[in-house]
Parts: sequence; structure tokens; C-alpha cells
Amino acid sequence: MGTEEFQLPRSRAANERLHALIPGGAHTYAKGDDQYPEHLAPVISHGRGAHVWDVDGNRYIEYGSGLRSVSLGHAHPRVTEAARREIDRGGNFVRPSVLEVEAAERFLATVPTADMVKFAKNGSDVTTAAVRLARAATGRPRVAVCSDQPFFSVDDWFIATTPMSAGIPQAITELTVSFPYGDLAATEELLDRYPDDVACLIVEPTGPPDYLAGLRELADRHGCVLIFDEMITGLRWSEAGAQGLYGVVPDLSTFGKALGNGFAVSALAGRRELMEQGGLRHSGDRVFLLSTTHGAETHSLAAATAVLTTYAEEGVTAQLHTLGEKLAAGVRGAAVDAGVSDHVLVRGRASNLVYATLDESGLPSQEYRTLFLRQLLAGGVLAPSLVVSSALTDADIDHTVDVVAQACAVYRKALDAGDPSAWQGGRPVKPVFRRLV
Repeated sequence: MGTEEFQLPRSRAANERLHALIPGGAHTYAKGDDQYPEHLAPVISHGRGAHVWDVDGNRYIEYGSGLRSVSLGHAHPRVTEAARREIDRGGNFVRPSVLEVEAAERFLATVPTADMVKFAKNGSDVTTAAVRLARAATGRPRVAVCSDQPFFSVDDWFIATTPMSAGIPQAITELTVSFPYGDLAATEELLDRYPDDVACLIVEPTGPPDYLAGLRELADRHGCVLIFDEMITGLRWSEAGAQGLYGVVPDLSTFGKALGNGFAVSALAGRRELMEQGGLRHSGDRVFLLSTTHGAETHSLAAATAVLTTYAEEGVTAQLHTLGEKLAAGVRGAAVDAGVSDHVLVRGRASNLVYATLDESGLPSQEYRTLFLRQLLAGGVLAPSLVVSSALTDADIDHTVDVVAQACAVYRKALDAGDPSAWQGGRPVKPVFRRLV
């Protein structure tokens, strides 16, 4: 179907209803319709495996499923059955369920670098708990975040560093400092600039191992806590995350996304002497670590346990890498064939691929991204990224590459014209973090 014929009238009407009742029209800014070409933001009806259907009846091969959370595919039978079984037995009680210890045992068997774990519902819960614990343990106020990574938390200590910092007092803003990824000298300079003042370094540990080992050494030498945010790398890099792959052990780490295959569950894990400060079996000041009414609802913990078991028994991480490598090779080949390989770029680890769209000058372009997304959507590919799930088949990837090839041919036309506007279909897509609407 050509882009001119591809219309989403029911999705467009549903988006109007969403915006009338929900600020932003979605519960995650990355799912907003401003991230998609004008009037071509599908509203999803349902999903199964690697496919989703919109309310207009269109089927798509979906990438980046659930913002990387659905790595086994939608409605995975082993996961949904585990959750369904617990729903029939009650979801939340006045005392801990035995599932809480069973899920903790399974998690710590999977991530043996940690001694204790506490579960919550989303990533921000646990990253903020890690920061609070680091501040309590060190008695220091400042948090050092990696400036090259896009997101750590919805809470003030991180959002203060973004262009969307409205509503956050300057006093909070001043307590967060940043360091560039991969630059140990700059990080040491930062720690020297604030001696005995930085409570923690928090980073997504994407590698390489010598850099992560260097961060470990800096944290030890300067007396601060090293926190690995494994929301994305957890399970996708290895079953035990990047720390399991690279052999560098953080003091605290946080997991989510793939952990629940779409169910709401996250985890804070770490060294016993730190984690126990949020518990009852120590003699120091109590730390309010995490306390959530729904943090241990049974069906989400059952889902997480099933996910961890499936990864271990079926070698899912290896599957993700194999699928990603095939997809990356196909997309790069299509870009070469169309003469746009300097403009449509595939980046990232095979299990976590993203793409860049560059203009005639080689600069990132939201206009060209809009053109590219329109072509993909019309071809039945929903791909804000190229992050794979294990539910993808070779036929899915072959179809995706065919659609990408068609998109690249249009991209070449726009480059030759020196202007993509004729193929945008309206306003360009926008970055998530921006000051103005």
C-alpha cells in the first residue's frame, strides 16, 4: 500500500479521545503521537507474538515491543499461563506471598552478582531507591549521571537534567552532575571537583568491560556507590545483564523492561551490606528503600519467574542476538543497494538495535525520520527502533527488509531533491525531551 492510500481514521479518532482525557495522549512520552508522522500514529487493539493490530484492522510487525519490555513476544503462553494461574489465587495480601521469596530466589540465581533483591513496578521506582540508598550509605548529596544516556528516572534528581525540567526547584537541580560515557579521565575530574560529595555514579553498562572496570575502580577510590541501570541491558546482554557478560560487579543494579515481558515488575539488587540498610536486621538508621502496595502482586512476580526460566531454558538472549544480526545485515544491505548507506544507519548491539536518519549534510534529521517511518508503517512495519523480540521469524525479518528497501528508495529520491517535505505528509516527528510543545 502506498503512503497516500494508507489512512488510519479510527486510530486518528481514538487519538483525539486519548488527548481529551490523558495528558499527552499516552502514559509514556515515548508512545506519544508526536513520535509518529502526522495522523499516522496507530492505536493498538491487540498483539500476539511479534505482531500487533491497530483499531483500523492493520497488522504490523512490531519492533521495540512495549519500549523493549516484551522481548519474548506478546501473550507468550508460558508467561501468560503463569500469571493467569496466580490471578485465580489472589493478587495482593496483607502479608508477603510465598511467591515473593520464590521470585527472589529465581532472580538471584540468575543474577548471582547480587545478594539481595527488592521488587517494584517500574524502572523509576528502583533507580530512585538506588540513589536514595547510595546517599544514605555515603552521607553525600550529589548524584553523578551519565550525560550520554537518555533516561534514568521520572523523578526530580534526573528530570532536572533534561529540557523538561519545569516544576523542579533549582536546589534539586544543583545536586545532579554528569559525566560523559567512556571518558574515565573526565569522570575522575568530576569526582575531584566534588571531593567527598558524590554519592554515586549511575550508568547504563553497555560496555566495553575495561571502561566499566575503570568506573568500578574510580567508585572504590572515591568512596561512592556504583549503580548499573540494567533496564535495557538486563536479559538482552546476558541473562544476568551486562554485569554477567562483562564480569564487572556494581554495588547496586536495577532491572525491568524484559524482566516481566510486558507485566509491571522491576527489581533493585545489590550487595547485602547496602541493601540491608533498607531492612530490619541492622543497627543503623533506617532507610526508606522501597514500599509499594502493588510492588509484589503475585501475577507479575509469577510472570517474571516464568520469563527468567524461559530465558535460561531456551537460550533467549542468543536468539535475540541471532535475529538482530540478520535484521541489521538486511537493513544495511538495503541501504547500500539504494545508495543511502551514509544516511540510514543501524547502530547498537544486535539485541538492541536502533537506527539513525541523516540529512544531505550527514546530520540527524527528524524530517527524514518522518519520511522513513511513513514508508515503514504503510508497509506493515511498526518500528520506532529495530529492537527485536524472540517471537520474530525469518519471514518477518525478510518482509521488514523488503519494506526498508522500498523506504530507502524513497529516501534516495528525497536526498536527490534536497528536500524531504514532499514525502513527510505533514509536520515532522519530534524528540521526546524538548522544552516547548
